[in-house]
Amino acid sequence: MRLALPLIALATALSFTSPALADETPAAAPAAEAGTPAAPPRLIVAISVDQFSADLFAQYRAHFSKGFERLLQGAVFPSGYQSHAATETCPGHSTLLTGVHPARTGIVANNWYVPGIGRKDKKVYCVEDEANPASTSKNPVVSPKHLKAPTLGDLMKKANPATINAAVSAKDRAAVMMSGHDTDAVYWFEGKGFTTFEDRKISPAVEVENAAVARLVDAGDGDLPVPGFCGAVDHAVKVKDFTIGTYRFPLKPEDYRTYAGGPRLDAATGDLAIRMVDELGMGKDAVPDVLSVSFSQTDRVGHAFGHEGVEMCIQLAQLDATLGKLFDALDARGIDYAVVLSADHGGFDAPERLNQEGYAAAKRISADLKDDALSDAVSRATGITAPEGKLLYGAGSSGDIYLGAGLTAKQRKKVTSALVALLKANPEVEAVYTAEELKAVPVPQGDPQDWTMVQRVRASFDPERSGEVLMMTRRGVVGVADPAPGYVATHGSPWDYDRRVPIVFWRKGMAGEEQPAPVETVDIAPTLAALVGLKEPAGTWDGTCLDIDGSEADTCAR
Repeated sequence: MRLALPLIALATALSFTSPALADETPAAAPAAEAGTPAAPPRLIVAISVDQFSADLFAQYRAHFSKGFERLLQGAVFPSGYQSHAATETCPGHSTLLTGVHPARTGIVANNWYVPGIGRKDKKVYCVEDEANPASTSKNPVVSPKHLKAPTLGDLMKKANPATINAAVSAKDRAAVMMSGHDTDAVYWFEGKGFTTFEDRKISPAVEVENAAVARLVDAGDGDLPVPGFCGAVDHAVKVKDFTIGTYRFPLKPEDYRTYAGGPRLDAATGDLAIRMVDELGMGKDAVPDVLSVSFSQTDRVGHAFGHEGVEMCIQLAQLDATLGKLFDALDARGIDYAVVLSADHGGFDAPERLNQEGYAAAKRISADLKDDALSDAVSRATGITAPEGKLLYGAGSSGDIYLGAGLTAKQRKKVTSALVALLKANPEVEAVYTAEELKAVPVPQGDPQDWTMVQRVRASFDPERSGEVLMMTRRGVVGVADPAPGYVATHGSPWDYDRRVPIVFWRKGMAGEEQPAPVETVDIAPTLAALVGLKEPAGTWDGTCLDIDGSEADTCAR
């Protein structure tokens, strides 16, 4: 929260002499065309829409009429890329405000394995403090310790401690990855309300929002409205013994599980973001602040129902309204703010619907690519069994496979060779790499749409955390072997339906543009840094600054 007025004035004065922030007085700002903002914005609003693919953006952008409609007047990059292969929530969010690929953030997946770890649970969650005895991968003690790179908020607070760096999301990993290490407030939804780190208390604003959530859930609610443009996708598709495609998110009283899986939680996330702006005093002085807001429910709807049913149509219409409410609230407070909206990854529809729509190659991954099945197959081929735990961990979809603990160097070599041969012979596997092979590959540069498969994998490879073997499944293979109600589709592949995401910038007075270039999410942080006058040494970012003003003004030249 901002301090008393005299101290605010002092902090403002100090901001003008910060060695890492440009002079923020209007007199010192570079000349600009009429209507183009010249001074730094007072608030950066960094928005992530979880599992918001470039395909979904293209499909629905003509129907947006509230929050998205405003953003479409800004700088639109419809061909943005989460350019790496590990297209999951934690790696994707780790790129958005660090400006570096997962190879440098160290966030190679939502979870990785440490077979020799001194606990029964060998899986490590990306925002878990696994050294805490109370922590497990499913019930983590949340911590940013695994993030190796500073976020934009971290760097801005280092340059000027008066900067406020705050985040909110339904997911802990999203909020933590976007805010980083040096934070003023970080909240995510757990159980029946928003919570925070173990050593912090929720604020009065969070208590008020949690009470509002409780009132809604305890009372229950009816179906969510179906916009007229959803008619074409409002039909049932059979998956095993259940259907998807027609659900309208009715909410029974006291059903927090259903609440947490649908659009209403995005609305609460947006409401809490507004409350945080007020409570923390964000955007009120000359020191730029950062508010990260990750809307998680597009991802949860995508997993539960796929992309092409009425459920996703309802979700995006509801999110559009939520964004509109957030922007209207910031306008009402007179805050000069700049927005960036992107996504942590894309996604793929349920193969049953894709088959109906003519994508015959879409299929579910076979159970023989799960770690238990691979372990049995490799054991039969080599005669080697695990001295402790399992022989192999991971697998099951595109990603990392870890060798069990206790194997000799000779055994590890033999197991690795047999595993690679087994995977290369599998018709569902596109490519297989060993860690040793990937170590020799340079970190890729250039247009991400042109990267080879090994370059995509290298961009999310960390020798300290990645597996001994990495496999990539073929295009169209959905990494859900056995679908069930609530889980029919997923992401995580190296293909463009998972890699391509929109990147959109907006600020009042900025001349809009539509830019088809294949840019990356790692370009976001240096672009925003230029906007607020933050100067960092060469090599800080993997990305480059994007000129987000469609006029002759250059936002990268400030």
